[in-house]
Amino acid sequence: MYPDPTKVTRVTSIGGGPIGGGWAAHFLARGYDVTIYLHDETETPAFNAILDTAWKSLTDLGLAPGASKDRLRVSTNLNDAVKGAEFIQESAPENLEMKQTLYAQLGQIVPSNVIIGSSTSGLTMTDIQAKCDTPGRCVIGHPFNPPYLLPLVEIVGGKATDAAAVAWAGEFYEIAGKAPLIMKKEIPGFVATRLQEALWREALHMVANGEATPADIDTALINGPAPRMAIQGQCMAFHVACGAGGMATNLDQFGPALKLPWTRLEAPELTKELRDRMVDGCNEIAGSRGFEDMAAKRDEQIVAVLRAIRDTA
Repeated sequence: MYPDPTKVTRVTSIGGGPIGGGWAAHFLARGYDVTIYLHDETETPAFNAILDTAWKSLTDLGLAPGASKDRLRVSTNLNDAVKGAEFIQESAPENLEMKQTLYAQLGQIVPSNVIIGSSTSGLTMTDIQAKCDTPGRCVIGHPFNPPYLLPLVEIVGGKATDAAAVAWAGEFYEIAGKAPLIMKKEIPGFVATRLQEALWREALHMVANGEATPADIDTALINGPAPRMAIQGQCMAFHVACGAGGMATNLDQFGPALKLPWTRLEAPELTKELRDRMVDGCNEIAGSRGFEDMAAKRDEQIVAVLRAIRDTA
């Protein structure tokens, strides 16, 4: 029913923001012909800036044979943008009504054997596909930002999604250079975002209670678990940390501490005071650096980490 994922050559990315534009850059770097759909021509300069920033890092990592920005086509007409696409990555704004309307349109104009992957980070595919006439080919393909560098893509279908479409998406994303995680079931926040939100929740609690500043929290993460997590996830880090006994020793010795009140399982109230503390703290960390400089430096350092992992694998 669906095309051979190894033979896909034409991809459409819907949305020219940091996610949609990042996806377009990724697919271009992997040697695909890419059409980017922009809602309005005024979005072009911002999209071009994203692409230029991404291309530097992607070039440093190594482009696929035939990869070129010349293989990009920009369109502000949805029917034109999806014409001939063999896969569609949707990165429209996180607005359910907007996405449902978009998928209703796509269901009418895109052949039913073309998989559509959504970059949504907070909505479920069951809700997104509700008004689509061809919901079976619609899946979540949730990336991590920036999508042109971080390999993860979390994949899950909605209630009306075909199991074959989920499997196809997993195979395609892997061929396209991503690290796919096919989820067991549809849950809010997927896997990685749930874990990230746990860190975020605890950070907000500590700032709200005057226990740490944003700079303290980032210092702790950058110089503590973050370097280790680049090569070991939380589960294996604790498994290896306890020697020959592994995870069994970890849980037997430290499991009772899970009941200690060092964590707050509910999100703190986002008061104006907490909001201001976070904003002021992050502005202090950033200093005089602008977004473009910080994003470029971030990408440069991520490239170095990815290259080190690749070279020692």
